Amino acid sequence: MCGITGGVWTDPSKSLDAPTLARMTGVLAHRGPDGRGEFASGIELQPGRGAVPGVALGHRRLAILDLPGGAQPMSNEEKTVCVVFNGEIYNFKPLRRKLEEAGHRFRSDCDTEVLVHLYEDRGPAMLGELVGMFSFALWDTRNARLLLARDRLGQKPLVYRQEPGRLLFASELKSLLAVPGLPRELDPQALDEYLTYQYVPHPRCIFRGYAKLPPGCYALWEFDRLAVHRYWEPDFKLEAVRPFEQAAAELRALLTESVRLRLQSDVPLGAFLSGGLDSTIIVGLMRELGAAPLRTFSIGFPIAEYDETRYARLAAERFETEHEDFRVEPRAVDILPKLVWHYDEPFADSSAIPAWYVAELTRRHVTVALSGDGGDELFAGYLRYRAVWLGAWFDRLPRAVRGALTAGLWQRLPAGVRQKSWRRRFKRFVESLGQPPARRYLEWIAIFGGARRGELYSDEFAASLPGSDPVEFLEAAMARAAGRDPVTATSLADLTTYLPCDLMTKVDIASMAHGLECRQPFLDHRVVELAAGMPVGHKFRRGGGKRLLRHAFADLLPGPIRRRRKMGFGVPLDYWFRNDLHAMARDVLLDARALGRGYFCPGTVRRLLDDHQQGRFDHAARLWSLLVLELWHRQWVDGG
Repeated sequence: MCGITGGVWTDPSKSLDAPTLARMTGVLAHRGPDGRGEFASGIELQPGRGAVPGVALGHRRLAILDLPGGAQPMSNEEKTVCVVFNGEIYNFKPLRRKLEEAGHRFRSDCDTEVLVHLYEDRGPAMLGELVGMFSFALWDTRNARLLLARDRLGQKPLVYRQEPGRLLFASELKSLLAVPGLPRELDPQALDEYLTYQYVPHPRCIFRGYAKLPPGCYALWEFDRLAVHRYWEPDFKLEAVRPFEQAAAELRALLTESVRLRLQSDVPLGAFLSGGLDSTIIVGLMRELGAAPLRTFSIGFPIAEYDETRYARLAAERFETEHEDFRVEPRAVDILPKLVWHYDEPFADSSAIPAWYVAELTRRHVTVALSGDGGDELFAGYLRYRAVWLGAWFDRLPRAVRGALTAGLWQRLPAGVRQKSWRRRFKRFVESLGQPPARRYLEWIAIFGGARRGELYSDEFAASLPGSDPVEFLEAAMARAAGRDPVTATSLADLTTYLPCDLMTKVDIASMAHGLECRQPFLDHRVVELAAGMPVGHKFRRGGGKRLLRHAFADLLPGPIRRRRKMGFGVPLDYWFRNDLHAMARDVLLDARALGRGYFCPGTVRRLLDDHQQGRFDHAARLWSLLVLELWHRQWVDGG
């Protein structure tokens, strides 16, 4: 696992000199504390070819495989193909054997070298043969083109900036911002989407002129022309009907193989163990496969409703792991500046806080950790899918009945103060019933729904927004599963939106900030394709999800874990904003600098703070998103 950066150029005035490349590479040192490598070549005039573009590649290495021999940038024998790579290719050994049989010679034992030789034979079509998580940049000297690629599920990030005469790329936005003179103009549409989703959806970035390469895509740059192509897009519209027991057996075999592949490492390896269904299954399979020593890690908090450590200990005892149970009292005031710097775009998922702490503490013992990420999206595990299921039932009622329900007494029910109370959830559910499925779901998950954003924005900022609507991102994702049942369509939309943009961003940044590699067996694309094609009844029944997981891995699941309800990975924001964070939030959000940006109505911001402090409404997630945004602005715009 590593950090990559660099660029290509045809304009001599936009070349990346050695000090600039050093800064771009150096700012990613946390992603690769074990080594550093750089390669650069200026624009060259070659007989019969004209001017060949200049190129610069930078790499920071976290050594996992072939510790002495895996330095990058890495080239083929003729030095005509050069790559910088972030990630893991889990099937590199069989790929290497085939390449050696075809006559390729290898100088190392690491997975990176497979990329250069596979590209020589297959070009961009190579991507279909890779099993792994990755982002990489590959410079092809013969064809004077740069290939940028990102893994199918978006586990590894890649951002870029295309401008006349130059393309820049990096694992993190901060590396691009190390280039002198680049603009930092906030994109109003990106800000609108951030306040809706709590992240900036791909391909957009918070700054104009920058972009994220979407999951399952590659980009080819040739003499100032950039084209983005999709190389992986399973047909989510198709449902593969198979008997329940057969589906369970296929899932067991595929996930077991996925875990086996992800146990490859030349450094200490362990697993995150929350005590939830997904992480327990992964640890159970690690035990079955003979992982030794089997080290597991969990994190707990002093507030009971946010603490899962008793379930984690139960699973650790079941599998006889060497378990580390970290109990921390996180101080948001202390950690916020670190999060703002490392995430380098506004990112308001507060579970980044426990993710940060568990990565920091786990790295003291191991360099690689497996996790259960992806199980909820693939097997309909989130509680909100119950609302989707009920909403679909409502949509089948006669129109007159639907109208009476949405306009009647139910909408006038009092709501609880707490955002996640059953009364507030029920009221929010009923209030959105009359809307189309995508917009209804967005209103349930949004930090600021459409009406609240309308109240928040100043007239000037509202006028700067384009005609697009944040719901279009979700609608496009749901359309990929058109014709499937609502729960399946929604969960697969989460797989291609929420998972890469939120969960994978959170995990990648939090883990790589501490030089820790995190691997997710559920996100092997073959497991994903199997789960995506399953009928909803295999996964979701009578309002509950993960039916198939519980059945296929029943022997690995202690009874209390098999029966427990889904518990989020969160922190007590509502409490913090009435105590430790209250003064800071008021000072920052009502400061003349913040209000002077002109984005928001001061009265609305003040009302959010007052209502929360006085217990009239739980605005914790909204206040967190505003606080993160303002601190991000001070770090990356004011201080940039």
